[in-house]
Amino acid sequence: MEYVIAFVVGGAICIIGQLLLDVVKLTPAHVMSIFVVTGSILDGFDIYDNFIEFAGAGATVPILSFGHSLLHGAMHQAHEHGFIGIGMGIFELTSAGISSAILFAFLVSLIFKPKG
Repeated sequence: MEYVIAFVVGGAICIIGQLLLDVVKLTPAHVMSIFVVTGSILDGFDIYDNFIEFAGAGATVPILSFGHSLLHGAMHQAHEHGFIGIGMGIFELTSAGISSAILFAFLVSLIFKPKG
């Protein structure tokens, strides 16, 4: 049942994103920003952790989780190290994803010719 819930929740998040693109006519950058900020807001109110417990990978894979990870890491390190911990915490939980995106984008750019 966990797989079904993860599939349905992840699919629902994707449907919301697609509706924002097609119906509201937002750009992909706007949709991404909305999702990241929404994930941060939900984490700020301690809602996103419960959402992850319910939906599992359906809540951790989409871009909403990136906003959650940014704020979650920043708040955790801020409690330990004060103001300087905010900057440390932002990259603590998200550095692997950011590094992977940069690496794979570079590798793809070597293999394929961009249209220019």
